[in-house]
Amino acid sequence: MNLNIGKELATLQRMSVNELRMRYVEVFGEATNTRHKDWLIKRVIWRMQALAEGDLTERARRRAEELANDADLRCKPPRAPSATTELAQTSTRKPATNGDSRIPLPATIITRVYKGETLQVRVLPAGFEYEGEVYKSLSAVAKKITGTHCNGYLFFNLTKDGGVR
Repeated sequence: MNLNIGKELATLQRMSVNELRMRYVEVFGEATNTRHKDWLIKRVIWRMQALAEGDLTERARRRAEELANDADLRCKPPRAPSATTELAQTSTRKPATNGDSRIPLPATIITRVYKGETLQVRVLPAGFEYEGEVYKSLSAVAKKITGTHCNGYLFFNLTKDGGVR
């Protein structure tokens, strides 16, 4: 059988996905679930060429099997560790935070110069300490300092990732 690959490829590229799926059944003898047009074209043209020019030699097939047997491929996921193994492992915990990435970790001191005065606010696990008083939010601290309501994150120049901008 003389196969013109270029002509066959052009014909396949003009086909719809459903037509390609029917052509796949013709050349492979079984249906496929895929609707990926490029994949179907590649597989059909490969199979047509293999049928026209002959498949792999027996020697090539044996060599491929040897290589596959030597490959360290994992066919199944690793087993879950047993209860005794779990107890022996060390676990680490992430420090408790309030969930807002803009707030630094507890015990961090936020410093800002305002009207020539250096202000320091200590981050607590549940609030902020400024001049010996505990506040629930940075905005409350900023209001105490300025006398007017303002956004505490902007006042202390805190960015989204908890750093100073």
